[in-house]
Amino acid sequence: MTFDMGWPAERADEEEEARKYISKLDADFTLVMILEHLDESVVLLRRLMCWELRDVLLYSKSKNSRPYPYKFYAATPEELENHRGWSAVDYMLYNTFNNSLWQKINAQGPDFYDELKYFRRIKNDVSDFCMETMNDHNGVNRSKVVTASKWNPEFEVDRDYCWCITRRKAWYLDERIKGPKYRGKGMGYSVMTLIFNYRLLQRGLPTFKNMREANAAGIRGLKKKRIHVKTVPE
Repeated sequence: MTFDMGWPAERADEEEEARKYISKLDADFTLVMILEHLDESVVLLRRLMCWELRDVLLYSKSKNSRPYPYKFYAATPEELENHRGWSAVDYMLYNTFNNSLWQKINAQGPDFYDELKYFRRIKNDVSDFCMETMNDHNGVNRSKVVTASKWNPEFEVDRDYCWCITRRKAWYLDERIKGPKYRGKGMGYSVMTLIFNYRLLQRGLPTFKNMREANAAGIRGLKKKRIHVKTVPE
């Protein structure tokens, strides 16, 4: 995780310097979402951004239910201790942002958990509707109305909305909500896909936060695996 956030892998043992780096990250980010507490993270994100419920709904049905053996492997205490030793900086990063998340949640007040319960119910209802809708190959354009609540105005869920939230690439819904110009300009600021940064590392090139930064540095051909560096005038 620290590698993905920009900490060099060869400095994995420098815990004190890593602690300073993580503190800087904590100051830079208003919110870091935690996968194990995704629903809580999403509800908090909605509140901080003053968004509507329709902007943050997730498709909750499993997309990969294959019973891989490693999913059920229970590590021994010795293996866990070894892992903590090898990945001390990652544990530091996780604990910092996990604690930060719950501090922000606790500051929201007791109605946060009422909204969390409501969010989970609507998420499951909409996911059930979308699963049925997307599996209906007759093209029937059904719709579902989510009634207004203290956390959202009334809105409608249809096949187009379901198509967006069931995609693996999240920008489809952003593009639909924000308009077609979003993809041309806004996508340049999206967090760089990991595979693109790995391709850069294999070529001995630096990594970047987003495609816009990479293009500014003269990087071309990332998406087509034909990476070359164009000299950029200073």
